[in-house]
Amino acid sequence: MLQYVTLTIDGAKVRAPKGTSVLDAAVHDGICIPHLCHTPDLSDMGVCRLCIVEHVRNGTSKITASCTLLVEEGMVIRANSDRVRKLRRNVAELLLTEAPNSRAIQDIALRCGVKEARYPFRNNDCVLCGRCVRTCTELYRGNAIGFVGRGKNRHVEYPFGVRPDTCVLCRACVMVCPMSITPCDGPMKRGEERFCGKCESQLQIPQYESGDCVRCDLGLGFGCARHR
Repeated sequence: MLQYVTLTIDGAKVRAPKGTSVLDAAVHDGICIPHLCHTPDLSDMGVCRLCIVEHVRNGTSKITASCTLLVEEGMVIRANSDRVRKLRRNVAELLLTEAPNSRAIQDIALRCGVKEARYPFRNNDCVLCGRCVRTCTELYRGNAIGFVGRGKNRHVEYPFGVRPDTCVLCRACVMVCPMSITPCDGPMKRGEERFCGKCESQLQIPQYESGDCVRCDLGLGFGCARHR
């Protein structure tokens, strides 16, 4: 039998099963917390840092990833405070300049309040979100790919650079990759990278309608969901 706890997120009372992450509890109740590396049915790594929140305890708050923070009875969460929004906006801007050729990241950056790119574009084809690795390992038990190297040399690769027999070319890793969804106008060539911002008009919806949340669904465009 499920045990439920009650917590407060941005002033709203939320009831969620014990063992649920704060991110899942918030999204289930229509409270918007942008995220990228989180995928339903997969373990959470907390690597993209877009889902950061303030966990308030004993009068002090701590910034932490909401996907790896489990709900507790009476806990207080600030998911969209000024402090969180500022930090999240900078994370989104860094992701955007790292990989502008992902419509998913372009949309998420816009949702996080990015107006321009202040950092140099790198035009990489991977942001190390780990969605592909976890899909291959946890859902399909292929264990065909993993992280290799450290620091700036870290990347996703086959073991020893050779495709193992466990890889059946199902392309599940490609389907969950945010880089597989190119910007509306097509891939940007090196030296021509830019921040798109074409969907900005849709962000006006939650600004004038209380209780509405704009969510970005991995580059599939914006949709509106009303709080329950």
